[in-house]
Amino acid sequence: MPRTVGVWNAAAVVVGVTIGSGIFRVPATVAAQLQSPGPAMLCWFLGGIVALCGALSIAELASALPRSGGIFAYLLECYGPLPAFLFGWTELVVVRAAALGATATIFAEYLGYFVPLTPGEVRRVAALAIALIGAINYIGVRRAAAVMSLATAAKYIAVLALGLLAFTAVRGPVSPPAFLAWQGATPSLIATALIPVMWTYDGWADLSFMGGEIAHPQRTLPRALIAGTCCVMLVYLIVNLGFWHALPASQMAASRLVAATVAARIPAFGGAGAAVIAAVVLVSTFSGLNGSMMTGPRVLFAMADQGLFFRAVARVSPRFSSPSVAIWLATALGCAYVLQNDFAQLADRFILGIWPFYVLTVAGVYVLRRRRPELPRPYRVLGYPVVPALFLLASLGIIVNALITDPRDTGVTLLVIAAGVPAYYLWRAFTRD
Repeated sequence: MPRTVGVWNAAAVVVGVTIGSGIFRVPATVAAQLQSPGPAMLCWFLGGIVALCGALSIAELASALPRSGGIFAYLLECYGPLPAFLFGWTELVVVRAAALGATATIFAEYLGYFVPLTPGEVRRVAALAIALIGAINYIGVRRAAAVMSLATAAKYIAVLALGLLAFTAVRGPVSPPAFLAWQGATPSLIATALIPVMWTYDGWADLSFMGGEIAHPQRTLPRALIAGTCCVMLVYLIVNLGFWHALPASQMAASRLVAATVAARIPAFGGAGAAVIAAVVLVSTFSGLNGSMMTGPRVLFAMADQGLFFRAVARVSPRFSSPSVAIWLATALGCAYVLQNDFAQLADRFILGIWPFYVLTVAGVYVLRRRRPELPRPYRVLGYPVVPALFLLASLGIIVNALITDPRDTGVTLLVIAAGVPAYYLWRAFTRD
């Protein structure tokens, strides 16, 4: 596939994939868990630092191994085919279809604000949105990247404006707590609240999946990964500061649609706050959906290219130079998932599914420095070895805390990953025959 994606489009992928629907609902979840703005803002700051440490670390691998599949390629290089297969298995079975389906469902739900839709119609519209995004990506990464850049710019400006305008919100008769007040929040509570926060930051590594299509990847990938993650962290902190300024803790925690609640208090919106938020969410989710389709199918393509999946999935369209079969496979899986009634619960259950592979990938920085010291590294991790270690400690803490506080759902996630082990050996036996 040709290397046509430049630094601006690449950074737009990072921002576009990361900023989806989570920032419009997770602040209320964090407020309900931590009860005061001080611990909540610390949680959002820590989440940004963890994501930035991850991006700084993966940027070294991306510049040294600029290959399609990103994390899949790094795991294959560092540990061999089994861990790489397990990552591709998890992407195939749950993660990518869940990401596409969850984002498309929220897109369709907010479209229902302007065009009334029944629950069945919401699912069908979500499936159509996935099919449309699949078609855009099929006709070439350059067109998809152009759509991504425009949608991401509009989204970023809109979300940033919402956060800034929140400081003008009318507080109402309920006096808020002292700004950034700190009430009792244990380290375990903060670690628990970090799980949904890290879900909103998830996407910082997805650009690496497109490593085979990035122009001048040794320079472009590190710059785009780091710049995009910093932009996301900045806007998340501004938005959350604005929300806490606009709402007292009790209302913040109780608001299911916290962004709409804040918008209703902003004088500049008049009585159109709900419509403004609905429009912003539509742009945000459309951009996120396009970004997820631009990145995820490259993992399936790389699996097939390395003989760990059906060879047909590695087909490149001779007309559009896109991984056509991988894109249509991801599209079909996303549509199938989104048409299930219990999809929201399924998507929430597998939030942590990607994190064990993030841990292995960042640990791969140490592995490759020891195993292949001669490998050209146009970019080296700033703050090595501390920065990768901080990411690993934080990630392991989140996973262990999830096992303690939510053993059922976390255990199910790990079992799905483990189910890939017999699938791997069955595949090897099948391909040897």
